[in-house]
Amino acid sequence: MKLIVKLNKWANARTNLPLDILRILLGGFLFYKGVDFIGHTEYLTDIISPVKTYGAEITIVHYVAMTHLTGGLMIMFGLLTRLAVIVQIPILVGAVAINFIGIMDVNNVILATTVLLVASFFLVYGSGKHSADYNLQMNA
Repeated sequence: MKLIVKLNKWANARTNLPLDILRILLGGFLFYKGVDFIGHTEYLTDIISPVKTYGAEITIVHYVAMTHLTGGLMIMFGLLTRLAVIVQIPILVGAVAINFIGIMDVNNVILATTVLLVASFFLVYGSGKHSADYNLQMNA
């Protein structure tokens, strides 16, 4: 717990608007991908077909879509950002790995790696000053 408080103090002292905009864009992108996966579940099942597991396919599809939807919103608003990113990390690692297991698509690898790196940054950095977490902390 002391580490999180220390990281929050460090981030709030060095926060600036471009990083908050980057956090909002990351959350918006993840939310968009969640909506996209809900609308195109057959695409997601095709993506994860190299790792065929019996019965777990539909669970993975629902987990990915719902995690992107809720996590994306939480990251956009800066509410429990680190927790939302921790839940996103396994999906993003899987998104990078699936390209090496199945059909390699360079654009998908670059996109997934970029999102993974940005999410990893916000795992350390946190929400920043322009976030719901900061506002709740200041009003408490």
